[in-house]
Amino acid sequence: MSLDLKRQFVAQLVESSRLLRNYIDHRAKARGTTRAQWIVLFRLREQEGLSQVDLADVLELQPISLVRLLDRLVEHGLLERRPDPRDRRANRLFLTKTGRRLVDDLDSLRDAIAGDVLRDVSDKHVESGLATLRAVKDRIKSLGEDAEHIAAK
Repeated sequence: MSLDLKRQFVAQLVESSRLLRNYIDHRAKARGTTRAQWIVLFRLREQEGLSQVDLADVLELQPISLVRLLDRLVEHGLLERRPDPRDRRANRLFLTKTGRRLVDDLDSLRDAIAGDVLRDVSDKHVESGLATLRAVKDRIKSLGEDAEHIAAK
């Protein structure tokens, strides 16, 4: 594969990602939420009871950035912090009934967005693209881990 083709692919990936984030932000805002809140709510539905530190790790966020987001979700009655029974310094995160209803409602929005974005793309192309994106993601993670090992030396 030529270097120019690789550059074009990375440029398209970056631009498509930016456009998709903006589109999701716009659609989420219409439902009274943000993409960042949405990501937290979906993750907590999958892994309810995570600590704030564990959630930050899973989402690859700095804990201080996540705290502000969690504060807003608590203020809106979408999640609650409960003391960790094994560690008095830590909190566990749980969706409230309102939070669970919202994240369930957002499933239909996620389906609508996927349908809109991939409307005229064949299943074959989606499967191929998904395999390519997974390979790229794995490679990026590998490069990041290599960089961390080099920096630690």
